[in-house]
Amino acid sequence: MSEQQEIIATTPDMTAGEMLKTARTTGRRKREISTIAKLLCIREEFLTALEECNYRVIPEDVYILGFARSYAVELGLDPDEVIARLKKELGIVKEEKEEEHEQPAVSQKQPIKINKELILKWLKTAIAYVKKYWVWFASGFGALLFVIVLSLLIFGGSSDKKEATNVSDNAAAIVVKEPDFRYPVREKFDVKNKKEWSSARVVLQAEKESWVRIDDARGNSVFSRVLVPGDVYYLPTSDKLKATFGNVGAIDVWVDGQLLKKLGPANTKKTGISMAPDALKSVGFAE
Repeated sequence: MSEQQEIIATTPDMTAGEMLKTARTTGRRKREISTIAKLLCIREEFLTALEECNYRVIPEDVYILGFARSYAVELGLDPDEVIARLKKELGIVKEEKEEEHEQPAVSQKQPIKINKELILKWLKTAIAYVKKYWVWFASGFGALLFVIVLSLLIFGGSSDKKEATNVSDNAAAIVVKEPDFRYPVREKFDVKNKKEWSSARVVLQAEKESWVRIDDARGNSVFSRVLVPGDVYYLPTSDKLKATFGNVGAIDVWVDGQLLKKLGPANTKKTGISMAPDALKSVGFAE
């Protein structure tokens, strides 16, 4: 638990702005907005607007929520709690009614009665039938075994070669090189060494400031941050990720080391974009 979390006590009637301002101005680590603004690369006026609940200063809800989450993390607050209160203030909370499923009453199963005499009688009949026609059974089993062995000899070798070729092709397809970024790299996210970025098939770089959120198949946030010019983000290898861009035209998207065409015009918000490499390639590569 951080020092701020030990000192700051929130109450149910506090707004998200009051939580942020209290965390910043109380305790042992009192800080200036200007200092935090430089650290987070967020305009000072936006942070002030969050503390004063003056959300009209910030253009869109996605930016408001994104800035608030980054601010809460920096101040040592629980970002989910801050975002939950902020959504209520903005009136964008989606009420989800959980369907109540009644548990069916567990019925007591009656034990199954086994007629041993009937089973023994059936077994004796089957054994007698096999003894009488054992030659036919042996011939049929031998013919079936011969067909199986012959099929393995004919099709087994070619199948193994084909599978080995496919595996080799797939392995070669995902080996990518570090993109030749168009802008000087300012900071890299989700990458610590060459081994990690060498497996990333999809890489983003910000040309201009833009909010970026990456969600998994269940809608949980994998990455959520404002990227400033030069910032780079390496996506996990997955076909289930979807992206939201606050300014889609400000993001360069690289797939397997090749630069794609822009996913949309500048100063445009776009949501639900599939980050699957093959789906992105259908957009086309930049010349």
